[in-house]
Amino acid sequence: MRAVEITSYGGPEVLRETQRPDPVPAAGELLIAVQASGVNRPDVLQRKGLYPMPPGVSDLPGLEIAGTVIGGAPADLAAAGLALGDAVCALVAGGGYAERCVAPAGQCLPVPKGLTMVEAASLPETFFTVWQNVFTIARLQPGETLLVQGGSSGIGVTAIQLAKALGSQVIVTAGSDEKCAACVAIGADHTINYRTQDFAAETKRLTGGRGADVVLDMVGGAYIEREVQCLADDGRLALIAVQGGTDARFDAGLVLRKRLAITGSTLRPRSVAYKTALARELRERAWPLLEAGRVRPVIHQVFPAAQAAEAHALMESSTHVGKIVLTW
Repeated sequence: MRAVEITSYGGPEVLRETQRPDPVPAAGELLIAVQASGVNRPDVLQRKGLYPMPPGVSDLPGLEIAGTVIGGAPADLAAAGLALGDAVCALVAGGGYAERCVAPAGQCLPVPKGLTMVEAASLPETFFTVWQNVFTIARLQPGETLLVQGGSSGIGVTAIQLAKALGSQVIVTAGSDEKCAACVAIGADHTINYRTQDFAAETKRLTGGRGADVVLDMVGGAYIEREVQCLADDGRLALIAVQGGTDARFDAGLVLRKRLAITGSTLRPRSVAYKTALARELRERAWPLLEAGRVRPVIHQVFPAAQAAEAHALMESSTHVGKIVLTW
């Protein structure tokens, strides 16, 4: 099969198309003929040597795919409610940049009705991540306010739409007026240009001094101090990445007085059972929103798989709004 491998740690140019043997599904796995592969920030980190694969996982990058089921034990297919020939998208721990990929059966979801394979490939990584952090861990409720750092990212556009569809108010930060406008078009109630405005002060102003109930943060570093300041009483900070660094200072007294919760998570090393449970929740609660058109994939650009290096360069430029996808 054709695949894209990381030849050495470095810049986008280290990605190279190659030939690999087709993977063989183990017990509990399905084999998928991949038509499209999502590109995500963790792929960039893996390419740089900063995001090692869990033990036993393919060295090929790629955490989400869409395609057709072409192999798997009948019992595994039945357990997932799938059949050979079904169109699916799947969250995988690696190996997604390839024409064939194995995925745990429980992490495969049917392509939502009305969506293309490219659109479906853009779903798993961000939907699993947002659902886990915003709704399962931080317990965002209807009527509450969510602050999303990086609203124009793949994570951001997913968080905006899911939170709005489920009845919450959404404030987002973005790095330009154009990105802020794009976030409003997607459904954000308010936007903050973090290059020209203080997001903590603006969040307090926009909420009448109350603050945000939940903050979804992929920056970390110095942002945490200001997020503690602009969280409401009983607020929850969900930290999912540290693009701004790992060192943080904040007023611990505020955490006590406001009864705040600060949580961190990484999804890739979690168990198949854990991810299967998330998949069930997504199929029950998020997939109907996709099929009804209340939540839509936001695709910025599609590249042939052979141009994976160009796709990574675009990801690192941070000029995109939404998802970047490879096709096979």
